[in-house]
Amino acid sequence: MNTGDFSRRDFLATGTGLFVFLHAAPADAQEPARLPNRMGYPTDFNAWMRIGADGRVTCFVGKVELGQGAMTSLAQCLSEELDVPFDSVDMVMGDTDLCPWDMGTFGSMTTPYYVPVLRAAAAEARAVLLEMAAQRLQAPAARLKASAGAVTDPANGRRVTYAQLVEGRRIEHHIDRVPVKSPEAFGVLGKPVRRKDALEKVTGRARYAGDMRLPGMLCARILRPPAHGATLQSVDTSAVKGAGVQVVRDGDLVAVLHERRDVAGAALDKVKARFDRPRGGVDDVTIFDHLLKTAPPPQLVAEAGHLADGEKLAAAVVEEVYRNSYVAHAPTETHAALANMEGDRITVWASTQAPFAVKRQVAQALHLPEANVRVISFYVGGGFGGKSEAPQAVEAARLAKATGRPVQVVWDRAEEFFYDSFRPAAVVKVRSGLTSANRIAFWDFQVYGAGDREASIFYDIPHHRTTSAGGWMGGNPPGMQPLAVGPWRAPSVNTNTFARESHIDMLASRAGADPLEFRLQHLSDQRMRRVLEAAAARFGWKPSRAPSGRGVGVACGVYSQTRVAAMAEVTVDGASGRVRVKRVVLALDEGLTLNPDGTRQQMEGAITMGLGYSLSEEVRFRDGEVLERNFDSYDIPRFSWVPKIETVVIDNPGTPAQGCGEPPIITTGAVLANAIYDATGARLTQLPMTPERIRAAMKQNGTGPARPSGT
Repeated sequence: MNTGDFSRRDFLATGTGLFVFLHAAPADAQEPARLPNRMGYPTDFNAWMRIGADGRVTCFVGKVELGQGAMTSLAQCLSEELDVPFDSVDMVMGDTDLCPWDMGTFGSMTTPYYVPVLRAAAAEARAVLLEMAAQRLQAPAARLKASAGAVTDPANGRRVTYAQLVEGRRIEHHIDRVPVKSPEAFGVLGKPVRRKDALEKVTGRARYAGDMRLPGMLCARILRPPAHGATLQSVDTSAVKGAGVQVVRDGDLVAVLHERRDVAGAALDKVKARFDRPRGGVDDVTIFDHLLKTAPPPQLVAEAGHLADGEKLAAAVVEEVYRNSYVAHAPTETHAALANMEGDRITVWASTQAPFAVKRQVAQALHLPEANVRVISFYVGGGFGGKSEAPQAVEAARLAKATGRPVQVVWDRAEEFFYDSFRPAAVVKVRSGLTSANRIAFWDFQVYGAGDREASIFYDIPHHRTTSAGGWMGGNPPGMQPLAVGPWRAPSVNTNTFARESHIDMLASRAGADPLEFRLQHLSDQRMRRVLEAAAARFGWKPSRAPSGRGVGVACGVYSQTRVAAMAEVTVDGASGRVRVKRVVLALDEGLTLNPDGTRQQMEGAITMGLGYSLSEEVRFRDGEVLERNFDSYDIPRFSWVPKIETVVIDNPGTPAQGCGEPPIITTGAVLANAIYDATGARLTQLPMTPERIRAAMKQNGTGPARPSGT
């Protein structure tokens, strides 16, 4: 819904209808000091929904639509609990003037934190409307039935619509505890519905930050350093003076602006700048030794039993080191923002996952009260964690203040790669042992650089310890991560799952056991067992010790209480080392499923994206210079790579709804590594598993691809 043409004051202060306010915000939205408070409400109250005099329902959430489908699933919640048609629900998202404060859209937190809140708000509103209808119809509320935005008295057929109940009146209610519907009563939730954003996106009408235009707008091209750590020594802009462009230098910010972006870019090429560049730093080859040398003291993540006791029980010890390189987010939409300053107020349209964080950053940069800053995030063309930060919005805001005109900043692909916060390079050391009965006796899991999310072992192992040193959230020793790191779809968990599930396969092979059976023998988690068995049934898994030559693999994992299990079939070309992924089956238990179609879309997209971090995506760098500038060298998945994908969504309505935007990607690296081992007998321990690394592993092991898979 377009929210750029009206303010919170217009919408809330002068509007009529039923407003529902929430006294206790979701777990990731509790920052009362930053809640909008222009209407005189206590700071811990927020407007979450409004039923208008036209019968339409408007939902306000600080989350944004990144393509993950939150716009649709959250609307389903209101439609279900309020008993209104799904198409009558409008979503207002990511507008800091209209929506309650929110920390940002990431971590698959929208569903577990917001679904209970919105369902409760809608149930409360429905109860209020039933009370109002009881007065209007002169009937007991318990006898009335709500459906399709109206209340009917079954005794006499009299009917009144929600619109008639609220018409011309302003009604405020604060949320109380009203029971929500049980899954057996669902008519909208748990059912596939058409995405709210589908028509706009397939017709090209969807607006992104880079699509915004304002009268008198200037396009900015900004002087960038050649490498991270480089410092500007001098700059000469004399060659562009009188060329019809405007030059702004504001401290470290040097920009050339023009109404046409290409003219501004051509003028920027004439700017002469000298930078002092760092030398002798770490690169993409030496990064792993560097991490081990510079990591902080490890922190204990989980522990049970005693490793020393477990080692005494071990008849065989298996050790391995796993590595992954830096990985870029590489979204289709580069970072973009448009800023417009009017008097002492500024509005910023930004491609960001965290509009309220951007609001704070812009206010600080311009020395404005936060109340004078409005940030609007329309559709975001892919984020994956990379748009949790939005420096382009601050750049646009600074330039708008300096020029007195609207300014748009859109990064090109080289800027996107250079200023991206990458998935951290990481090392995981695993030491484990098997008893003479082929049970896992002990497990020592040491993570360096990736972070500790889902690093804890969920298999039944009596003696285990997990530690973590450094991560993606900051707090690393200076210089440990030479490039900026941050969240990347399921942060930490891709790395930790790759190491854990690869190592479990190694133990199964050492035990002479089928990889699936070996896992099940060490699993008492019933939800995990269920997804593994469901994946095996769909895949048609046939027990065998790896390597079998068939090119099949299995892996499972947990992310934010969602269980996933994957099975894959691959072939490997012995001469080139290239992998062809033929088939992937993914089973997922996310608890209550809100929209089966949306869940399957996320599963298919995650598998496709996972092919990249597994097989090709790797950021090369040297002396602070990011060598990847575009997709000619940074190889993302192509349509020709996509295998046959089969999804299994476990029906588990008794468990609260969890997120599914990130969990489906976590097993991709491990399941392909295990399938490659089954095909070739070569164990790949570094991501991405490029053809060069596969050929080297086969040469080192003296192996080659066995017969093509016949499964």
